[in-house]
Amino acid sequence: MSKREGNGSTRRRRTESAQRAEDPLGHTSQVVAAFRVFQQELDTKHDKYERLVKLSRDITIESKRTIFLLHRVTSVPNVEEVLNEADAKLDGVRQKIGQVAEELRGEDLHQFHKAFTSGVQEYVEAVSFHHFIRHRILISLEEINARLVFVKEEKLETKVTGEGSFPEACVLTFQVTPTDYLLGVADLTGELMRMCISSVGNGDMDTPFELSSFLRDIHDGFSYIGNMGPYEVSKKLHTLRQSLGKVEDACYMLRVRGSEIPKHMLADVLSSRTALLDHDEGVS
Repeated sequence: MSKREGNGSTRRRRTESAQRAEDPLGHTSQVVAAFRVFQQELDTKHDKYERLVKLSRDITIESKRTIFLLHRVTSVPNVEEVLNEADAKLDGVRQKIGQVAEELRGEDLHQFHKAFTSGVQEYVEAVSFHHFIRHRILISLEEINARLVFVKEEKLETKVTGEGSFPEACVLTFQVTPTDYLLGVADLTGELMRMCISSVGNGDMDTPFELSSFLRDIHDGFSYIGNMGPYEVSKKLHTLRQSLGKVEDACYMLRVRGSEIPKHMLADVLSSRTALLDHDEGVS
């Protein structure tokens, strides 16, 4: 061995010794690579979460617009026309929910549930309000989920022949959770209370009694759940009782004092009593 080769080997050994001293386990590069993988995975999940939040916001806005449209049924001669227009709006909302289902494909629904739960509850409220106006019954969770099945076409490459790609149907489903369904139904009671007041203002004296009976049934159902259900559901029970109390008070006014008060003033009287009840409950 020449002297130059011996000096080169010595320098290599010194360099390797210095590297081992700085990184005795030799794992620095592996740790950095692992952290980069984790960072990319977290960034992907955060981006997906933000997209779901935006979709939930759009679903909420369109569902509220549908509810506002449905409140017109108390003042228009052609109710079916309003219901058909609401059908078209709800179809648009379902397309947004289809995008949520696509984002959740292969993911754990509960991991992202908080991002879109408010929009789903608003959709349940809108679709149950629409269903009640048309059929006078409460829509079931199974009926809601049956409408949330989406067929999406995807292009798949032909690997054997290499002749390009062809479309194939992919079925996506979105399942509303029982908790979101109950919370949406609880919010429905507030819309029914407003519908009761509007009906009286338009001379309809039968709808308030029908709504009172329907709300009692819903209240009884929630009472069976009681404190055994999710915490959010028990919180909604107070609001539900408020709505039922206002509708029953309106029925009392119509039954006992309806003949004393001119019909064109009944809505104003009921609105005043509703505001008074809200004030008393706030004070207490």
